[in-house]
Amino acid sequence: MSSASTPERPAPDSPATKAARRPRTLKNRSYQVARWLHVYTSMISLLIVLFFSVTGVMLNHPEWTFGSTEQRQDVKGTLPQDWKAGNAVDWLKVTAALEKAGLRGTAGDYRADTSGDTLSFRAPGYSADVTIDPSSGSYTASVDSQGWVAALGDLHRGRDAGSAWSVALDLAGYLLILIAVTGLAMLLYLKKLRLSGILTLLGGAVLVGVIMKLALN
Repeated sequence: MSSASTPERPAPDSPATKAARRPRTLKNRSYQVARWLHVYTSMISLLIVLFFSVTGVMLNHPEWTFGSTEQRQDVKGTLPQDWKAGNAVDWLKVTAALEKAGLRGTAGDYRADTSGDTLSFRAPGYSADVTIDPSSGSYTASVDSQGWVAALGDLHRGRDAGSAWSVALDLAGYLLILIAVTGLAMLLYLKKLRLSGILTLLGGAVLVGVIMKLALN
């Protein structure tokens, strides 16, 4: 009964061993880097792409409310006695008092006038316009809450969402650019798909250009 033969290992100086030790070319290394970046940036930005895709469709169909209803109300009150420093309005104290009364968002559009001091609060899907009586400190805020659908639409646009969301939008844009560039780089390494892929890219660019021209006319 013969014993099972074991596969012979290549000699240290054989062509197979030398091929295994051969360093990867610049082309191989760059392809590996592009693939690594493409895979992991795609995973990181998966939810970002999903969010902007869904909210983009929702913005294109404003009639879709999904039960979200707009609510308008007037909020009235009186500011603390120290809301003015002499004849000048202390906007920091005014803003803090109004936020304590329930208004939210980013305050701005400050204006002092003899007919009434005004300011506004803005947040995604939310606005409040405040008018203050200069003589008594009483105020009326017209609050408009447009619901979560409008809030998501404003987040998509980056409207009234604050500096933190602005930074997040920049990062999302950079990630999507990186995904597009690395995807194109990977395509250029694939000989069988390179020509058809580039032709598809050019065809898509022409189609988008035609649609944009029709939309602008």
